[in-house]
Amino acid sequence: MPAVVVVGTQWGDEGKGKATDQLGQGVDYVVKFNGGNNAGHTVVIDGETFAFHLLPAGVLTPGVTPVIGNGVVVDLEVLFQEIEEITSRGKDASALKISANAHLIPSYNRVMDRTTERFLGARQLGTTGRGIGPTYADKMNRVGLRVQDLFDESILRQKVHSALAQKNSLLLKVFNRPAIDPDAVADELLSYADRVRPMVVDTSLLLNQALDAGKTVLFEAGQATMLDIDHGTYPFVTSSNPTAGGACTGTGVGPTRIDAVVGVVKAYTTRVGEGPFPTELTDAMGERLRAEGGEYGVTTGRPRRCGWHDAVVTRYAARVNGLTDLVMTKLDVLTGHETIPVCVAYDVDGEVTSEMPLTQTDFHHAKPVYEELPGWSEDITGVRRFEDLPAAARDYVLRIEELAGCRISAIGVGAGREATITRHRLLG
Repeated sequence: MPAVVVVGTQWGDEGKGKATDQLGQGVDYVVKFNGGNNAGHTVVIDGETFAFHLLPAGVLTPGVTPVIGNGVVVDLEVLFQEIEEITSRGKDASALKISANAHLIPSYNRVMDRTTERFLGARQLGTTGRGIGPTYADKMNRVGLRVQDLFDESILRQKVHSALAQKNSLLLKVFNRPAIDPDAVADELLSYADRVRPMVVDTSLLLNQALDAGKTVLFEAGQATMLDIDHGTYPFVTSSNPTAGGACTGTGVGPTRIDAVVGVVKAYTTRVGEGPFPTELTDAMGERLRAEGGEYGVTTGRPRRCGWHDAVVTRYAARVNGLTDLVMTKLDVLTGHETIPVCVAYDVDGEVTSEMPLTQTDFHHAKPVYEELPGWSEDITGVRRFEDLPAAARDYVLRIEELAGCRISAIGVGAGREATITRHRLLG
């Protein structure tokens, strides 16, 4: 399977970093195709934890070429901080390649992000304040800055001045904030030009040539299906397409070249930020899932909202992404529950549906319809074969698989790279 896409099937934080890292041990390229440093991946290797925000998870695997595609928005300060962090811990990031067409996050977009979010007051979206949304907006408004602009000082300065002509007017007249000096912004960005230049290539050409040569390429999404700008819980979403289609637009690799789409699904459900969440638990049980699952954001440290598994969401994600496989993570967190509810449908104003409601209004009013499954008490963190799981744990996995309409090929039973049960090989 030369080309495999890995996506999140819920609201993010499903454990895509671990899944990508595991798969990355058998591939040649790992490509980040959307988002920026508004999401994080955590990878644990030999008890050592690494947190990534911009670097693809495969950067830790010797022999793998990590790639940042054109669909990503890049904060250069954060990028080089991450490179320096892993280098100081004995890891090598020198193979990193970056698309010349990827957009840059200038400092003024971080200011705009935080300022506009505060201005919304009670209608806040729960953004990370990293400048992601304003940078994607600039991209669509055709006033964005791309990595390649770093190599033409005149063009870069013109673009910064043009963008700030409007933004400074907003800051001064609407938000009562001081104007931003465009030359200072340009100077800061240009200070990275020489460091980033050796990494910049035509990543579309690079990846297509790799596939032509029979190399294996893994495409990793940031965020997840329910945060997709088109298919998620709009407007409480991210600003890009973390669904499988985004792997094509975010890299310049055509859809006919994709061989498999792997969805990562948590054994329960979490989300960070605002927006509807039908199975959310706001009681002691929710606190228990948060504590036992370590549910705090990699990027922001914010406590995640926790709830039971939502099979309606998982089935929706399988459809939207065309999933071929699921990887279930954190099954071990559910150990110790006498029974485990699973949401199999929604009650929307008295009507029961097993599919995603048509409108966001209906989704906001959706109440979960639960099916109670038996729990288990045995410690499963050391289990490596599916048949060695307690019967109730096996039944739980099989029921989620049935409801999703997609096979569960791997199951995470702990944080480490090795704490995985493989039912079906994901790379052929």
